[in-house]
Amino acid sequence: MNISSCGINCDKCKFKEEQNCTGCHAHKGQPFWGVCELYACADGKDISHCGKCSEFPCQKLTDAHKRENPDGGGIEIENLKELTAAENYVK
Repeated sequence: MNISSCGINCDKCKFKEEQNCTGCHAHKGQPFWGVCELYACADGKDISHCGKCSEFPCQKLTDAHKRENPDGGGIEIENLKELTAAENYVK
């Protein structure tokens, strides 16, 4: 899976085809729409995604996903929990 810093599954994102977007990691946090402050935050803490942050899930992350998904489905947060658990399991 190609999971962004904030938990979006880039392989399932509509912008993969619409904008030929390959994800925030491939674009170093500067996708077609501009600079991603969530990517910059994680990068500034030298972590690959928000799930590794001691403040996870922070207000900035949850607010960003509420704007994208007002129903609060939270799939992005769940993606990060699963990714973190998988990474910890491998160690």
